[in-house]
Amino acid sequence: MPAECTYNAALLRNHDIFMNDLHAELKHFIIATMNLEDIAPADIGDDAPLFGDDGLGLDSIDALELVLALKKQYGVVLEANDEQTRGHLRSVATLAALIAAHRAG
Repeated sequence: MPAECTYNAALLRNHDIFMNDLHAELKHFIIATMNLEDIAPADIGDDAPLFGDDGLGLDSIDALELVLALKKQYGVVLEANDEQTRGHLRSVATLAALIAAHRAG
């Protein structure tokens, strides 16, 4: 295998490991922030909705609390009237993608 392919494969593995770790970290963060004492990180799917009856059941008050906590913990600023905010808050996976992009600068 050419060195460039080996290097790219290693980068992809590192990215996958980073994202898996970030997903796990965010699940713990959401549980702690939202005081979800009856839920374990394994109970939250990476792509499961955080809001509404199909997912964790968080509501608009929870969204405000989560946005403030994300800003404090990760430096991510989400605007209440920004159309993209709803998409960023959809799931653990979308939050992880936002935080990873923020960290990449």
